[in-house]
Amino acid sequence: MKHLIFASVLALFSLPALASPAHSYAFGAPALASQADRSVEIVMGDMYYAPRSLQVKAGETVRFVLINKGAVMHEFSLGDAVMHARHQQEMLAMQGQMDHAAMGHGAMQHGAGMKHDDPNTVMVEPGQRGELTWTFSQATPIEFACNVPGHYQAGMVGKLTIDQ
Repeated sequence: MKHLIFASVLALFSLPALASPAHSYAFGAPALASQADRSVEIVMGDMYYAPRSLQVKAGETVRFVLINKGAVMHEFSLGDAVMHARHQQEMLAMQGQMDHAAMGHGAMQHGAGMKHDDPNTVMVEPGQRGELTWTFSQATPIEFACNVPGHYQAGMVGKLTIDQ
């Protein structure tokens, strides 16, 4: 019994060491909307963003107001091309798990159930609004993109330039 208690206590204190590290981003960090230097409105349509490109300055905090005018769920995610490719694989895996679980239960809305808590990403339902506030730290090439399976490939990606 004494060994079981010791093993349980040891496991409890070891869990933080086994947990995945917090997300860090070379291009900046999430911020509060109240800290924003400016707000930028982005329309999310079916397979497009308007505007398609943005410019910000290193050190600037931007509040993105996201309006989904499309018929399906869309995502607004900040990152470089490698991050988006990795995220697309995760989204594809989530979709595969949902499709398997929903067999015989009718069609699912494209992107439904693909919830996650990445601070650089917001999912927005059709006809809804969302927000993401970000402080950009350094000049580096990044994109804003929708990583719902097939959306990035259909052109739902924009260029974000961070100037010094």
